[in-house]
Amino acid sequence: MFDMAEPEEQLPPDAPLAARMRPRTLDEFVGQAHIVGPGRVLRRAIEADQL
Repeated sequence: MFDMAEPEEQLPPDAPLAARMRPRTLDEFVGQAHIVGPGRVLRRAIEADQL
C-alpha cells in the first residue's frame, strides 16, 4: 500500500481525479492524525508490516 521503495507512479493527465488525488503516504492523509499520526498504534503496525 505505502511501499516507499517503489518509484512514484506516473499517472496519465487524463486519469480520474480520484486516482490523481489518492494519498501516496500516510503523511498525506488529511484529518486522520489521531489514527495514522506519528507514534499512533495503526501507523506503527503498518510501518512494521504487521497489518
